[in-house]
Amino acid sequence: MTGERNAAVEFGRRVDAPYWSGLAEGELRIQRCTSCRRWAWPADWRCPGCGSYDLGWEAVEPVGTVFSRIRTHYPFVPAYADLVPYDNVLVELPQAGGARLIGLLTGGGARIGDRVRGTFVAASERTAGLPVLTWTKES
Repeated sequence: MTGERNAAVEFGRRVDAPYWSGLAEGELRIQRCTSCRRWAWPADWRCPGCGSYDLGWEAVEPVGTVFSRIRTHYPFVPAYADLVPYDNVLVELPQAGGARLIGLLTGGGARIGDRVRGTFVAASERTAGLPVLTWTKES
């Protein structure tokens, strides 16, 4: 479990720290093995393909297709209660070997298979002090 692995580690030293710093800088970074070139998401300390510890981070365009979506009717996170109901999408990134990221769908109307584009949102109280990536259907 990523959360358990990272719970005792200072935030800046977490395995996924480059992802979060990338979002803060307006860049989507996905982990990639420098040995076998396999994309690795969620981030890990070791390549799931070849076992190498030689992993890097590459910027990819925040564009993908909706792989799955769900409408949330219950305010699981108090900071999002005013948005209920809202949609979350699982987005497949073709530029990152099909890695999939989840995020809030803004603007609505996206269906499975639709092309979406990510928008970088600055850290705020609503996002627990972390930058986030939201998704909007491309027209």
